[in-house]
Amino acid sequence: MNTSILHQNIQDFISQNCGASITKLALQKNPFPEVDWILILNQIEAKAKAKEKLPTWFSTENIIYPSKISVEQTSSEKTAAYKSSLIEGETLIDLTGGFGVDDYYFSKKFKTVAHCEINEDLSSIVKHNLQQLNVKNCFCYAGDSANILKESEIKWDWIYIDPSRRNDAKGKVFMLKDCLPNVPDSLDFYFEKTNSILIKTAPLLDISAGLSELKFVKNIHIIALENEVKELLFEIHKDYKGIITLKTANILKEKTETFDFVLDNESEFPSYHLPQKYLYEPNAAIMKSGGFDEVSSGFKINKLHKHSHLYTSEDLIDFPGRVFEIEKRIAFSKNEMKTELLNKQANITTRNFPETVENIRKKWKIKNGGNIYCFFTTDKNDNKIVLICRKIT
Repeated sequence: MNTSILHQNIQDFISQNCGASITKLALQKNPFPEVDWILILNQIEAKAKAKEKLPTWFSTENIIYPSKISVEQTSSEKTAAYKSSLIEGETLIDLTGGFGVDDYYFSKKFKTVAHCEINEDLSSIVKHNLQQLNVKNCFCYAGDSANILKESEIKWDWIYIDPSRRNDAKGKVFMLKDCLPNVPDSLDFYFEKTNSILIKTAPLLDISAGLSELKFVKNIHIIALENEVKELLFEIHKDYKGIITLKTANILKEKTETFDFVLDNESEFPSYHLPQKYLYEPNAAIMKSGGFDEVSSGFKINKLHKHSHLYTSEDLIDFPGRVFEIEKRIAFSKNEMKTELLNKQANITTRNFPETVENIRKKWKIKNGGNIYCFFTTDKNDNKIVLICRKIT
């Protein structure tokens, strides 16, 4: 860790230039020749990325940032805070500490948090930053977390792991066994040290693939931020054999939308109906969960089609996603499209529809934007339809 960047004049320079063009700054002469110019530029770029994602770090003095990639890959404060609300106890060990954002929030819920990081420089940075953030119950350990855990005499309440994909992993299918650490192969070892494990994975992991590699899964959490899925969390408890619950959360500025359901509940049957007064589009976390039949039965609303994943009702309900009032329903035909949408402006969404948004816009000269929302989809009778809507939420 290079502490020379903590000199007040350099810190002032970093703050003053936060958000400036790094390309332009790189062409300038280094005003601090005693310090590596690339290091200063990296601090400026990383701090700019932290402004929205990590406001606590951004607003705290004398924070040292690692590479911008580490900042990009770390949890946001909003997802870290939500994650910390899911578990509690006395002790937690994080086997893949990274920049320490998750552990900062875990430290608010646990008496003792251990941050393990194989990169010694990053471990030193996190230790320094936690001191600036006045965190006194999170302890940093540099080195291989497997060895640290093996040598530990503590029976931890929780182990937290955020495995990263190996560079040599081949193919497009994302599996936990292709990551470091290899969690599926290490589970028996982990359960010698704890009864509860929380595993964070990238959103592109297929849920069924994760379940095929893990055992004792109790809950699967899908966390979205402003309708973009950011994390999957597999919560596993030693020897657990009960039902698996999928818990979705979409964190918005004003509220957090949640919807939970039991996986493989064969008693849930959706109902189908032609478009009624209102149209519902589930948020990204629900879409990732695959719980489309459960949405219909849980909210007592109707699906338009088995594969459309759009819902409708005559009465307005509070719904975790976008809600529209259907103003007109038309058949997807040349005459109807000419009359209603040719050369118009509209927001277009396709669900279970053979044409792309790009092709529809080009063919019918529809400009993007405005207050009209058009859903090109298929109804329960397999007819291709267009729903012209006004957005409610």
